[in-house]
Amino acid sequence: MDATAGTALRIEGVHKAFGTNHVLKGVDLAVDTHQVICLIGASGSGKSTLLRCVDLLEAIDRGRIVFFGHDVTRREVDEIRVRRQMGMVFQSFNLFPHLRVLRNVTLAPVKALGMATTDAEEEAMALLTRFGLADKSHDYPDRLSGGQQQRVAIIRALAMHPKLMLLDEVTSALDPELVGEVLDVIRELAAGGMTMLVATHEMGFARETATRVVFLEDGVIVEQGPPGQLFDAPRDDRTKRFLGRVLNAGRM
Repeated sequence: MDATAGTALRIEGVHKAFGTNHVLKGVDLAVDTHQVICLIGASGSGKSTLLRCVDLLEAIDRGRIVFFGHDVTRREVDEIRVRRQMGMVFQSFNLFPHLRVLRNVTLAPVKALGMATTDAEEEAMALLTRFGLADKSHDYPDRLSGGQQQRVAIIRALAMHPKLMLLDEVTSALDPELVGEVLDVIRELAAGGMTMLVATHEMGFARETATRVVFLEDGVIVEQGPPGQLFDAPRDDRTKRFLGRVLNAGRM
């Protein structure tokens, strides 16, 4: 899978239901390499489910997902192999509480990629240093702040050399004063050309960082476009209503 150019991800007519709850209703979306696509919308609009479908954590009911030219929703696809090429970071940090930070970061490269422990530790320390956490490498997660834990979670995903990063509301569990340090990490990744699909409630971040902003409501993409156009001149009344509520809540 060539991660250097072209389309990284194509989501084509994807439907997903949980029982009678039809969460995704024919979603079509393309993500080119080096783009940052921000998914916005109210809770329950389908953002998190879409990310989980892309990472193959949820099986889709209809449609297909194409990752660097390969249909990864075919029945015979090795889902674990696909997931190794995507970095998924959740709302909760999901660090192993009994492992020190360095081991949290090196575990997957050693076990899943077969890296030598010394090589994995060298790369992990380089990442921890890059994002200001080198002095926390021998701490257990419960000694870290929420922002530090989420930064470690992002570093753990980066240690797998992903071709695509999926970020699901990674600041929603943080105290407001810790949000900035996590968003700074994502901004740096964006500046470095990382391909990312990001579900977020942080409208200011989406405005300044996204290549394209995608507004979902009730399981469909209502509108998408460059941040300036979508935030300043939305075309659809549903987008206008959503952004009006966000503005009234003081979140823009």
